[in-house]
Amino acid sequence: MKPQARIEAAIAAATGSPAKFASARAATGGCINDSRVVTLEDGRRFFVKTRPGDVAMPGFFEAEYLALQLLGQPGEVRVPQPVAWDEDFIVIEAFEEGARRPDWAEQLGRQLAELHRATRTDRFGFDRDNYLGTTQQPNDWSGDWVTFWREQRLDWQLHLFARKAGHDDPLVALGDRLLARLDTLIAEPDEPAVLLHGDLWSGNAAADESGAPIIFDPASYYGRREAEIGMMRLFGGFGPRCEKAYEEVWPLAPGADERITVYRLYHELNHLNLFGRSYYQGCIATMEALV
Repeated sequence: MKPQARIEAAIAAATGSPAKFASARAATGGCINDSRVVTLEDGRRFFVKTRPGDVAMPGFFEAEYLALQLLGQPGEVRVPQPVAWDEDFIVIEAFEEGARRPDWAEQLGRQLAELHRATRTDRFGFDRDNYLGTTQQPNDWSGDWVTFWREQRLDWQLHLFARKAGHDDPLVALGDRLLARLDTLIAEPDEPAVLLHGDLWSGNAAADESGAPIIFDPASYYGRREAEIGMMRLFGGFGPRCEKAYEEVWPLAPGADERITVYRLYHELNHLNLFGRSYYQGCIATMEALV
């Protein structure tokens, strides 16, 4: 079955209505995949992502489908509704991006806090591994946050770097020193796990047709909520109004800034592994400030 026919069949099975493409246009979003907005003959529109044939990322779309379902279930922040998935594609609700309302940042902050409060649980991880960009992200369940962050986040990124740069690279040695300090750095506060978007930077958030926040392209797992803010602060973040609104709903514990720096480092290391040594000195500087 050709890819288009498979996508049409998946939409028909998921929606209970026949699906035949009338037109398709290229779209932005999910930059590691090919993205299109597809209009069917009956006028329905869907956002379709397919993976280039030379990129092998098993389970990518299944994990994204599950994450979008879970993020949308509490009804606190809008996410595009997932429709169908296959190993080679995902079909998602299409939306028109609009101009942000003046209070967009505050809305996002409050909605994220409500999402986190609504999804509290007692274990860290996810039902399956997923991807942060094109980097595999392990998510084995753990009852201990420090162990989870040490083994499945920072040490995993350091391992990936060492495979390319060598175990004698100074960054690896500095990373080992940091791993030894994690009990001191992030053991407190003893907060529950919450459902995280996991890759929430400005490119994965927008305004919908009404100007309200909508978030997409998740790398979700259940973790401490400050880890969400670690990614949000990368590349300039969403601004102080967003974080202030978040804290109006669920204040952060004292000492959050240092812990958030630990969580931001995970994403800095991932950028180092994905995009090369232009991120090297930034990772060194972050680790030196922490150890």
